[in-house]
Amino acid sequence: MGFSIVSLMNSMFRRSFVSAGLLSDNISVDSDTTIHCWISASLPVSNESKKPDPNAKPVLLLIPGFGTHAIWHWNAQVGPMSRHFDIIVPDLIFFGGSTTSSSLRSEVFQAEVFSRLLDVLGVADRDIYIAGTSYGGFVAYHMAQSLGPERVKKVVIASSDLLKSEEDDKELMKRGGVDNLVDLMLPKNTKTLKSLLGLTTYRAPKFMPEFLLKDIMRNHYKENTEQKLELINGLVLETKDFELTPLRQDVLVAWGEGDQIFPVDKAYKVKEKLGDKARLEVLPKTGHMPHLEDSKRFNKLLLNFLLDTSKP
Repeated sequence: MGFSIVSLMNSMFRRSFVSAGLLSDNISVDSDTTIHCWISASLPVSNESKKPDPNAKPVLLLIPGFGTHAIWHWNAQVGPMSRHFDIIVPDLIFFGGSTTSSSLRSEVFQAEVFSRLLDVLGVADRDIYIAGTSYGGFVAYHMAQSLGPERVKKVVIASSDLLKSEEDDKELMKRGGVDNLVDLMLPKNTKTLKSLLGLTTYRAPKFMPEFLLKDIMRNHYKENTEQKLELINGLVLETKDFELTPLRQDVLVAWGEGDQIFPVDKAYKVKEKLGDKARLEVLPKTGHMPHLEDSKRFNKLLLNFLLDTSKP
C-alpha cells in the first residue's frame, strides 16, 4: 500500500477525539442496526450498573455530513465542546462502522436510529442539544421535529439546504461539471473528486497531487457505494410529501458565505421557513465547511448559542 496521508490524518483525528475524553464504541440500537460512535467516557455505555449522575453535563450530539467518517467532520469541535458537554459523535449509517440490515435509506431513518442511540446510551433525562452539518443537518432537523423541545433543547443546522430541490441539484451538477448528481457525490475518478473538493472549500488548492486524490478515493469512496447511492436517492426532503415547517426549539443556522454546494442565498430561505426561533449566522471567507475552515469563529458561535452567552 505504501504511505497514506489519509491514514495519517485518521490517526491524528482519532488522537484529538481521545484527547477530548471520547471513546470509540459500536452500539447496537436494535436487532438490525449497529452504530459506531465516539462518546464521552462519562456516558453510561456498556455499563448498565452505572447510575445517573445528577451533576452530569448536558449532551451534545454532533451529526456528520455525507462523504467521510465522522472524525473528519467534527475534529475541530470535540475539544472545545467537551469542556461543557458530554459528546456523542456517530458515523452515519454505511459510513465508518455504522451498519444496518434494514432496507430503509432515508435521512428520516437515520434520525430514528440516532434517537434510539440516545435511548440506549441512557441520556433521556439529560438536556440534549443537536448539531448537524450538510446531510447531517437534514438528520438533525428530523430529530428535533420528532423528539420535540421536551428532549431536544436547541438545534444547530450548518450548511444544510433543507429546501433542496431538483432545480438546485441541476445547478450543482453544472458547477461540478457532471451529468448526474451521484457522479459528483460519489466520484469514481480523481478528476471528479478534485471538482468536488473544489466546491466544498472556499479557496480550493491550486494543486492536488494525483497520489493524494487516489489515496482519498481508496479510503473514502470505495466502501458501501451501492448503499450510499441509495441514501442519496432516498432523501425524503426532496419528495412532494415533505414540507419544511418551523421547529419549536431555538435554532442556529450557520452557513459559509462562499458555499458552492448549497449557495448562501438558500440560507436566508431556510431560516425564514424555520420560523421566529431561528437565527442565521453567515461566516465570511468560508465555503461548505465553515466549522473546519474557520473553526475558531464557528466554535464561538456554537458555544454562545448553546450556552446562552451571546447578546441579542
